[in-house]
Amino acid sequence: MAKHTFESVFAELKKGVYRPVYYFMGEESYYIDRLTDYIAEHALPEEERGFNQVVFYGLDVNMDTVVNTARSYPMMSERQVVIVKEAQHIKNMDSLSSYLKNPQPTTVLVFAHKNGSIDKRKKVAGELEREGVVLEFKKLKDDQLPLFVNNYLRGKSLVADAKTVQMLCESVGADLSRMAGEIDKLALSLPDGATMITPEMVEENIGISKEYNNFELQSALVVRDVYKANKIIAYFASNPKKNPIQLTLSILFGFFSNVMMAYYAPDKSEKGVAAYLGLRSTWGVKDYITAMKNYRAIHVMEILHQIKLADAKSKGSESITVPDGEIMRELLFKILH
Repeated sequence: MAKHTFESVFAELKKGVYRPVYYFMGEESYYIDRLTDYIAEHALPEEERGFNQVVFYGLDVNMDTVVNTARSYPMMSERQVVIVKEAQHIKNMDSLSSYLKNPQPTTVLVFAHKNGSIDKRKKVAGELEREGVVLEFKKLKDDQLPLFVNNYLRGKSLVADAKTVQMLCESVGADLSRMAGEIDKLALSLPDGATMITPEMVEENIGISKEYNNFELQSALVVRDVYKANKIIAYFASNPKKNPIQLTLSILFGFFSNVMMAYYAPDKSEKGVAAYLGLRSTWGVKDYITAMKNYRAIHVMEILHQIKLADAKSKGSESITVPDGEIMRELLFKILH
């Protein structure tokens, strides 16, 4: 049996195919909300929801009540929808087992479990896997975020270049619900007929500088542009709240880690390096290849070591507190020389 994914389940729902039981869970609430909201808004016509759609909250209901409601029949409709939000709080979860043995075919039962997952050691967890649709959504890693942004833009018939995408990733971070909201706001600010989201729009509407950001810093380091890199670091030092050192160090460590790994790729073409790194696209691979030309492998290993030392200093590992700006200037010197 093919494993369920967000895309496969969403495609089914759009075709009007509904399963008897869904259990959506995980640390990333965006996908949980997308699927739960879609079912709530599309499984029944609006005029039937008053009689045939019930929404419970985990803190306010027990599983016996949920099961009894799910076993009832719809009123003058082909189905009823029962949604349990904040399902992580529901008591006596094991009571669901009896229902899973013979789920009501005219009921769509949905559990939205946020900030964690069901205890997989429990019997009911295995029964859910066998009888229902179970999806767990984990927080995206930093290198997965650009793909999400590009896919979301594409879904809105919008486009943005790599710099704009990186600026969005930096300014918003891995909060996908907020990211979607920010892109929606940017879309509303576009003139009629326009589809291009620009760095200027991100700067104006979200507040990140199009010239002084981690994307530009990384680009400067790739080509060893000493003047530009120092200019950006000076700006960061004067605006520490908007440019936290931990974010910068994390981005640089991730970048140079990939450069180090790229040295081991048998095929040094863009597609070859992307495949070796397990990337789903060649986005950003040109920078890895350029960096390999400008930094020897032994230097990259030393850079990674220096970034770790800088991170430790920024967290107060030394008895004397060193300003973040000074830490970054020292790191920059060691990277570029």
